[in-house]
Amino acid sequence: MIRFGLRLAVASGREALTRLLTIAVAVALGVGLLLATVAAVNAVSVQYGRFGWMNPRPAGASATNPATDPAWWLHRGDYFGGQTIERIDVAAIGPGSPVPPGIPRLPGPGEFYASPALQALLASTPAPQLAHRFAGHEVGTIGPAALPSPDSLVVIVGRTPDELARVPDARRVTDLATTGSAIPVAALDLVLSVVAGGLLFPVLIFIGTATRLTAARREQRFAAMRLIGATPRQISVIAAVESTVAAGAGTALGFGLFLLLRPGLATIPFTGLRFHPSDLSLHPLLVVLIVLGVPAGAAVASRTALRRVHLTPLGVVRAVTPRPPRAYRLLPLLLGVGELAYFIGRRPETSNGQVAAFLPGFLLMMVGLIAAGPWLTMVGARLLARHSHRPDTLIAARRLADNPRTAFRAISGVVLALFVTSVAIGVITTIVANRGSQGSAARATTLSKQFTTEPTAGYEAVVAEVRSTPGVRSVTIVRRNPAAGAAGSLPGVAVCADLARAFEYGRCTDGVAVAQVWSDLIGFRASPGPTRLWPAAPLSLDEVQRLPVQSIVVGTDGSTPAIERARTVLELAYPDYRIAPATEDDFNSAFRSQLAGFQQLANVLIVASLPIAGCSLALSVAGGLSERKRPFSLLRLSGVPLRVLRRVVALESAVPLLAVSVVAIGAGLVAAQLFLRAQMDYTFRPPGLAYYAIVGAGLLASLGVIAATLPLLERITGPETARNG
Repeated sequence: MIRFGLRLAVASGREALTRLLTIAVAVALGVGLLLATVAAVNAVSVQYGRFGWMNPRPAGASATNPATDPAWWLHRGDYFGGQTIERIDVAAIGPGSPVPPGIPRLPGPGEFYASPALQALLASTPAPQLAHRFAGHEVGTIGPAALPSPDSLVVIVGRTPDELARVPDARRVTDLATTGSAIPVAALDLVLSVVAGGLLFPVLIFIGTATRLTAARREQRFAAMRLIGATPRQISVIAAVESTVAAGAGTALGFGLFLLLRPGLATIPFTGLRFHPSDLSLHPLLVVLIVLGVPAGAAVASRTALRRVHLTPLGVVRAVTPRPPRAYRLLPLLLGVGELAYFIGRRPETSNGQVAAFLPGFLLMMVGLIAAGPWLTMVGARLLARHSHRPDTLIAARRLADNPRTAFRAISGVVLALFVTSVAIGVITTIVANRGSQGSAARATTLSKQFTTEPTAGYEAVVAEVRSTPGVRSVTIVRRNPAAGAAGSLPGVAVCADLARAFEYGRCTDGVAVAQVWSDLIGFRASPGPTRLWPAAPLSLDEVQRLPVQSIVVGTDGSTPAIERARTVLELAYPDYRIAPATEDDFNSAFRSQLAGFQQLANVLIVASLPIAGCSLALSVAGGLSERKRPFSLLRLSGVPLRVLRRVVALESAVPLLAVSVVAIGAGLVAAQLFLRAQMDYTFRPPGLAYYAIVGAGLLASLGVIAATLPLLERITGPETARNG
């Protein structure tokens, strides 16, 4: 029977071979995307694990080898051109001091190691803008084992123990964690899990559609075998062999597809950083499970699909109208909405708890759309029949009402793609509106150096050097406001003579000598400009000079050389800084980078899911035409025009597509709103025109797929089909 099943699978005509190849391609897409998704989740964990060594615990907190010589350690952030530089200052206390991964030894005073991306930046940038900050010479390259990404800007700078011992934030460490994330990854796991569902659901539907291709004719063939003496066991073996051959070939192609996708997948910055290609790895156990599980699952599914043939071979030819779907199919969708709504105001504190809270809600809504689709299709068909008297419309409405499950199956992939697209764009649009750029040029051109302690004497010389930097327009000393914290007061004060040179941030009222200002002269969600009036401060010039310095604010022309030269001067003057001199855009650079990664992820999701859903639609419509070619041929012979039959086929797909798509889009936007309120306490912002363009393009493409299958109707409904069918 196994040999006979192989012959039927590969050598029983064009129809069987086409079905075999279609199932193999569908399984290949599913396996390839499954492997890519799992590998991406692994890559996120590995990438964030490489941050672990940068933030070791102090000596004695978790020392695994107390005999190891300690080292002084100071991890800080620096900036260049909107990019974040991870800077680690180290000083060995003894020969056994711990060494970070990726370098052979700790750098000595006046030495530093740089990552490849930083080396390229140093080579292309004048030294006064960047290299002078590290006060030494480069002695080597940091290897990939220490770098979260090929684009990571990391520098390890050697200092003396006495220098670092005086820095308040420096610590003594005895061991460095080479694994373990310094950043929570559960939130990203949530995003990737939803994306995985958004990709895999359309793929699973595509596989299901492909396996049902010519299902009616296949059942008839197996029923004929039963009638001539084949046993149920023999039929099961034949069906299992056919499915296993297709699934096995598809699984092998899926691994090949994953290897082709991996280099491109590594370049998508889901986390704001690219991946090392080697980080997109698969656990050997997972590989074994997929290699064995996918063909085994296909065999089990094929056996389950033949239950009617097992019961009676005559059952497959009886045309029995299935029971209509009931309204209870809406329950999973409503439960998903309720689950997400429940966590508004009850957000779990931990990232893992948030994943456990929100992921089931999204998955319930996706399952709910699939479950509710046939009922919504039936409702749409009944409304269509009630308001139309055309023959093509009545025929289509009757067929939809009789078997809404089959009609919805054709468009279910598109419906899920629209749901996930609505969620992704709705969430990203709202985040951008709440945390994106505030539109002020000063946020990108103003450099501020914040002090946590009073700077040493001589800052006047530093101010003079910064003022002499080309591209610097103003330098303002902001001092701590004694009245800070009182109602209506601002945190700093400045002399109005200095503020007159920084007029782009605001101005003093005539006759005022000292004004209250923000520490960066911009303010949180404020609108700096020449028309803004600084409130007066009840202080004399002598009193102001005795107040501690809070910040030095540098206004520039926005050019990279001006900002980076001024930053270098300030860092060299205050090398023990805790927070590097930065613009507000520098502080937001990590968020912008991660947001760009999420936007690219949404684009990948849209680009991948809609074509797959379109393939499912094309297969389903073509398969339905093939299985109904004899009834359509008889209708043509009885005088029904071909254009009427084409309208019937178009309506059978277009009506459920448009009806359920409205529900899917609405459900997606509702899910986005509930998630944003529960997780971030944001109010939903409606998507822009780009969203509606994407949705419209997806629906038009789906209608185009339906139209593309209509010419097949003329070729398969000739008189010979009615005679031989």
